[in-house]
Amino acid sequence: MNRIRNIIGIVLASWCAACVNPSATTETPQLCQEVNPFIGTDFTGNTYPGAQAPHGMVQMSPDNGLPGWDRIAGYFYPDSTIAGFSHTHLSGTGAGDLYDISFLPVVEPLHVAEQPLGLHSMFSHDNEEAHAGYYRVMLTDYDIDVELTATTRCGVQRYSFARTPESAFVVLNLTKAMNWDRTTGWHIEQTDSFTITGYRFSDGWARNQKLFFCSRFSQPIRDLQLTSVAQRYEAASPAAWRLECVPEQLPTDSVAFIRFDLTASSGVLTVATALSAVSMEAAASNLQADLTAAEGASADLFDDALCATEASWNEALGKVQLKEEDTDRRTTFYTALYHALLAPTRYDDADGSYRGPDGAIHRTQGWANYSTFSLWDTYRAAHPLYCLLEPDCAADMARSILAFGEQLGRLPVWNMQASETDMMIGYHAAAVLAEASLKGLLTPEEQQRSLKLCVTTANLDDYRGIGAYKRLGYVPADLKGDGENWNLSKTLEYAYDDGCIARLAAHLGDEATAEIFRKRAANYRNVYNPQSGFMQPRKGNGDFVAPFAPEEYTPYICESNAWHYLWSVQHNVEGLVELMGGKPRMERMLDSLFTYQPREGEELPIFSTGMIGQYVHGNEPCHHVAYLYNYVGKPERTTHYVRRIMQELYTNRPDGLCGNEDCGQTSAWYVWSALGLYPVDPVTLTYDLGCPLHEEATVALPNGRQFIVKAPGVKSAGSRVKQVSWNGRPLEDLSISHQELMEGGVLLFEMDNQSAGNSGN
Repeated sequence: MNRIRNIIGIVLASWCAACVNPSATTETPQLCQEVNPFIGTDFTGNTYPGAQAPHGMVQMSPDNGLPGWDRIAGYFYPDSTIAGFSHTHLSGTGAGDLYDISFLPVVEPLHVAEQPLGLHSMFSHDNEEAHAGYYRVMLTDYDIDVELTATTRCGVQRYSFARTPESAFVVLNLTKAMNWDRTTGWHIEQTDSFTITGYRFSDGWARNQKLFFCSRFSQPIRDLQLTSVAQRYEAASPAAWRLECVPEQLPTDSVAFIRFDLTASSGVLTVATALSAVSMEAAASNLQADLTAAEGASADLFDDALCATEASWNEALGKVQLKEEDTDRRTTFYTALYHALLAPTRYDDADGSYRGPDGAIHRTQGWANYSTFSLWDTYRAAHPLYCLLEPDCAADMARSILAFGEQLGRLPVWNMQASETDMMIGYHAAAVLAEASLKGLLTPEEQQRSLKLCVTTANLDDYRGIGAYKRLGYVPADLKGDGENWNLSKTLEYAYDDGCIARLAAHLGDEATAEIFRKRAANYRNVYNPQSGFMQPRKGNGDFVAPFAPEEYTPYICESNAWHYLWSVQHNVEGLVELMGGKPRMERMLDSLFTYQPREGEELPIFSTGMIGQYVHGNEPCHHVAYLYNYVGKPERTTHYVRRIMQELYTNRPDGLCGNEDCGQTSAWYVWSALGLYPVDPVTLTYDLGCPLHEEATVALPNGRQFIVKAPGVKSAGSRVKQVSWNGRPLEDLSISHQELMEGGVLLFEMDNQSAGNSGN
């Protein structure tokens, strides 16, 4: 504990350092101000509006205090209550967890509702604002203005009390749990007059989570009481204040009431909280490291941290400079880029230490460890975006996946907080590792380790039907003891990942392994039924499941129907064209996908949102499909549908996302498409062309290079692309390679404005 006190002493010494605030200068574009974090907080986006640094460990955001699918990120725009400001959140997922280390400033009388809401305050959107790295709200019931910001490992809050009572309280709630999350253990102790440390252990979507914290207040703590909210609420007076506690004698819903005398501080209280998955001492070290890095921007710690985080967002967002005067379009684009850069999140301490899935503490050697990998979603467009805009981060993300997989014994599927959740299907970490390897982001030794781990995972016969898949060439619909369904989807997901492994093996010169996985990558053919014209569930005896209706949602298909999964052959679109009977047949099926409407009054699953006919943009299996018109010689239809999706399904409103954000994938699709290209299959290292949304955009590349997208006249309604050229060379095959793009140049879209008003259909 002396070590924690020594560390905190260093932080206290730099608490009031002052200098010029660089966020106030006019030379640097303030792109952080053009982000609207409320986009996606309504409807099904499941995003949070709070403060975070790019890929930061801390997601400092308000929680409404109620569970439910709409509140998976802790916050739902139609709500009007706030029960706390916690430090960890998930961006746009379909399952709820985290909400760790929740603070709420209050004055008496307390406002307490029946559980699950409990202690809370009302608030109004009229007294709420946010931009990248910053959030503010007025707690109506207590007249307290709350501001939030965050560094990489530290959340910083500033409370301004309109009334300056003799006693103001901050309630620290380590037992608050929502959705899948539940507290399994907690601890709070005071280490000096300004500091508390502790931990929260929990189970939920991620199992056996361990999170340690160290919190530093700007004013001395007067008293600290551990009690239940109900006991404190019912007490006539705060007579029994005490520092000591016996946890086993406390109610399970106990919280810490931390009392301050603010009469000499103009009613302002700041608290900085650092996190660690390793220990309380490590959290204290992270507090020192982050606040020392932020220190020096102003006389207030909050402004220091805010200045540093705004600068990091300006740098991250500034890698794409738009020539666009429409405010809503600029905000929609930069918010999409912002959302894409929230996850994966850092999961290491300032000294490189982190907790692995084996429960041991590991330390990085010259790289940064990341967590929160929604791989079923993000391999499609988010990871390719990181490879383009932040290749150093993309390399470390791949290293994090590799290290996690080696510690676990297999590739992760959906990992966070040192836990493999096994959410969703496939082994799409193979796609991320193969892409990073083929793009030269990993060392040769790391590439060899990646291949070894991919092959090991792809041969786990007892895992999710892989043994049957290897034996039959598909995962049978009547497989017993598999633990879940989605058998048709698994076949197609495995085949794609096998194609990624084949390319990685070929890249490394292992032709024997490459040939094995090329054959496995063709397994998509085994579930295509030429009689129905769809990928169809198939039994172990070879019979296709009947009756069959492609529009029905069945247990054989993951969060989709057969219309959606028909196209899940990104690694061999030409083979899919041939399988379907040629380009005219595939063109007709694509037309039917976008025009075949669900039956009137049909009850659709919660993930079927953003629909155009049977096309579902609110879920990932369809994300590449509009670009498949390029493969049948109809690029104008790709242009039409991509523009329609961007313009109708992404808006500058709280309900401006048509489906789950899914840790950056939904927004990454928009960023790519607004630039006029998309990675239908990231591992081919090519981008398929669409149509830009803006007349000009400049993308900064490593080593000072850049590529510029120009599309003069693109704003004309219904315009088609006449020709696309790269540095003056026409791109006849409607694609451009990653290597060409990284060398820099001009991607020019010449528009056929005479076709304005023609949809291309």
